Formats: sequence, C-alpha cells, structure tokens
Amino acid sequence: MHVFDKSGMHIHYRDEGDPQGAPLVFSNSLGTDMRLWDQIMPLLPAGLRIIRYDMRGHGLSDCPEAPYSMGALISDAEALLDHLQITSCLFVGLSIGGMVAQGLASKRLDLIRAMVLSNTAAKIATKDIWQDRIDSIRRDGIGPVAGATMQRWFSPEMHGTPAMAPWANMLVATREEGYIGCAHAISGTDFITPTSALRLPVMGIAGDHDSSTPPDLVRETLELIPGSSFHIIRGAGHLPCVERPAQFAKLLGDFLRATGHI
Repeated sequence: MHVFDKSGMHIHYRDEGDPQGAPLVFSNSLGTDMRLWDQIMPLLPAGLRIIRYDMRGHGLSDCPEAPYSMGALISDAEALLDHLQITSCLFVGLSIGGMVAQGLASKRLDLIRAMVLSNTAAKIATKDIWQDRIDSIRRDGIGPVAGATMQRWFSPEMHGTPAMAPWANMLVATREEGYIGCAHAISGTDFITPTSALRLPVMGIAGDHDSSTPPDLVRETLELIPGSSFHIIRGAGHLPCVERPAQFAKLLGDFLRATGHI
C-alpha cells in the first residue's frame, strides 16, 4: 500500500510494473475504487509502469467534507503525478475519471501525452439531476439508489446475476460524503470549451448499453478533439473494463502501440 500526503489529505495509490517503463495512469469512476481495473491488469502489454489511485472520498483515500470541486480532483491527480515524477503518461479515465483526464490535460499537457476517455463526456447530465441524487443520498443513504445505478452500470446480460453483487457492494460501501462530494464536482463541470482546445492523441470508448453516458454523448465529446478515435464495446454498460475486459484491454493495447507509448 502506498499513500501520498497532499497537504494533510491522503491519497491511496499503487505503483506497479516496470519502474522504468512508460507510465500508464488510471482514474476510476464515481462509486468505485482502483479495483475497477483489476480484470484488465493481466491483459496489458508487458513493460509498463502502471499507476492506479483512489479518488478522494473513495476506496482507501481520505474523505474530506463535501462538496468537492473538479479543480480539487484534478489537483489531486496532478500532485500525485508530480510526487511520482511522472511526465508524458497515457492517462485512462472512466466517467468522472475521464473528466479529470480532460481537465488535467488542459492544465498540464506536460503530464499527459495521450489519453483514453471511457464512458465519459465534457459535461455529464444536468445540475438538477445531480442535485436530486445528492438530496436523495443525504436523506436516505446510497442503498436506495444502488439498484438503479446497477441498471445503468451493466448490460441486461449482467442484470440479476451474481457477478453484479461485488459492484453493488462496492457502491454501497462508498462513503456518502465522498460520493456526494464528487457528484457536486461533476454537477459543476462543463469542459466543452477547454476540451475543444486539446491537441493530443485521444481514444474514446463507450458501452452500447450505457445509460449514464450513452455512446452518442461520448462520441460528441470525442468530436471536439481533432484526430481522436471512437469505439463502442458491444454488450457493455457504463463499466466496459468490467464486463468486457479482453475487448477493453485490446483497444488500450492497440492505442498504446499506435501512440508509440510501448
């Protein structure tokens, strides 16, 4: 276990693989932790330096009082990469992690040479939708929203199967303050203008059954960035790295090679 102290706020992370390898950084989605990426880890090309971390309020990282700003989440990732002396990484972000990727690339292009935007967008849902969810969790906790969230996260093939149980457990175990804090960050974020100014290799990934960030929404964000590519993974919802890890890992491996990262 590694913990980075950012001015008294502790960020849990893993630094694995070849210390001299090309850096590959992962940022997870709302309501999950770094275990989101477990299934693709053994499928990745050899020789990489792989960094995963728990976003504030999630996993084993500290959980400051809500609300959080997107700027704070971006600053967390920036400080961690500076601490690890990582530059020119390939950054993979899913959902809110993809928003962090966009913001970090806009702020510190020296840190990111290419990025993967999975099941994310420059703007996700509306402030009213997020406020309704925040109010519901403040009133009743995360448990009552878990069922609807699982429907959005996974394809019909997964619904009602035992394979969903660990992810439902992970969501319900997420600290309410952390979930609400990050929900506030998403609610207040519109990256359409800064993302439109990005000029770096970008690959987008969507799940055809994702109702949180539908394929058309992901595609619209990728179209903001000249030269980007876009892929739909069939039979997957909001977490294609969980439902279709082999397909996700192949797309990522091909992108690593195409960008000269390996």
